[in-house]
Amino acid sequence: MSAQAMLRRVTGLTVSKAAADRAIRERMELTGEVNRERYLAALTQEELTELVELVVVPESWLFRDAQAFQVAVEFVQGRLARRPAGTPARPVRILSVPCAGGEEPYSLAMALCDADVPRGAFSIDACDLSPGCVARARRGVYGRNAFRAQDLAFRERYFTSVGNDDYLISEAIRAQVRFSQGNLLELDAGGRRYDIIFCRNLLIYFDKPTTKAAIERLSALLADDGILFAGYAEVPSFAHHGFTPLPHRQAFGLRKDAASAVLSMLSVPANAAPAGMPPPFTAERRKSVRPQVLALAAAPAMPRPEAARRASAPATAFSATSAAMAAAPAAPAAPIAARAARPSGAPSGASPVSGAAARAPAAPAPPCAAELLLQARKLADRGETGDAEAACRAVLAAAPETAGAYFILGMLSEHAGQSAQAEEHWRRCIYLQPDHYEALCHLALLAEQSGNSSGAATLKARAARIYQRQQKNSPARAEP
Repeated sequence: MSAQAMLRRVTGLTVSKAAADRAIRERMELTGEVNRERYLAALTQEELTELVELVVVPESWLFRDAQAFQVAVEFVQGRLARRPAGTPARPVRILSVPCAGGEEPYSLAMALCDADVPRGAFSIDACDLSPGCVARARRGVYGRNAFRAQDLAFRERYFTSVGNDDYLISEAIRAQVRFSQGNLLELDAGGRRYDIIFCRNLLIYFDKPTTKAAIERLSALLADDGILFAGYAEVPSFAHHGFTPLPHRQAFGLRKDAASAVLSMLSVPANAAPAGMPPPFTAERRKSVRPQVLALAAAPAMPRPEAARRASAPATAFSATSAAMAAAPAAPAAPIAARAARPSGAPSGASPVSGAAARAPAAPAPPCAAELLLQARKLADRGETGDAEAACRAVLAAAPETAGAYFILGMLSEHAGQSAQAEEHWRRCIYLQPDHYEALCHLALLAEQSGNSSGAATLKARAARIYQRQQKNSPARAEP
């Protein structure tokens, strides 16, 4: 069995050969073993755990994607309010998996306490594959990079400075979370289901069979009327396996398809959507619109390097996003070698890897093209697909290297069931803008659907690297 296969069997994660080899070399140096075959043959459970520690990705921060916590708090409040008087009080059960260093479950505990939800009215379980992450979470000490929220008032309420820009979380919040080490695929709720599950940015590291198995496990762990929060790029995968996105932008929440009653527990009526949001994804609407398109239409884009953002400004999603997302800091673009001259648009077979190495970031679109691109997004959001396509063509006539126009054309083709055309548009998009996270995610989905698991894994890994780099380069907020 190869090292990659061994790590995949243990973790469920799709680990690149380079990452597996790097981890093995590091552990061999630390253990003093010079023969790779001997090292692998003599692996103990303890050594395997150390090896796994080197390939998991624990990056997170407090109140990451804060809208999800707001929706979760509303759900908890609604569930508690609907209990008949005199019924035994059962705490609302919440699961965070993977919990990384505890940032997510602690954020949820703080949000619930800020909303005056009694501490006995909810319980939070948090699980991670990495023993190191679990140990760090139990310590509850966080540095500056964990505090990236714009409003840091919560740090004053729930943390104590311990020097060196480190902060210790309060014992009261720590007591609300039970941490454990384990694998999602083997997680057992002891016959009880969770009302809320946070499982964000995990499936992007899985291959297609493992993704399906993970979603089935999460579905078994989630109450029929519960809600699940995923990462932005994972919403289409859940929508493809029995979940329906909720009409809350930037929260990336989902419910089981059969759980139609859940919307009544939230602040949004089941038959209406807040201003500026798409209507609820009813069974009738799901028949006519593909889940992948619906999921993207309800979600904002990942932050992009500033030059690339200007090239597709002012909107960065299939529909216009909130002002808060538009104001999010952008990561600086990595230097790329100057591109060779060629006709506008890459051929459908062009390699995104070679394109990324050969091209510089696309020049910003002229103001008129940027305005047309915004109009195209608005038209697409309203379902006026013909006019949206015409607007995109006009953008490309004015500014042929506008990646955002190709991305929207890909979405329109996907909506029309023209997968081959969608793929061609998205490949042109990533040729022009190699770090276009959303286009990479959709290409990965197409590869999965066509049975190209290795191609899907490569695209997912590339998207994950871009996401991690952008988050790493996003500056921590200054001290208040």
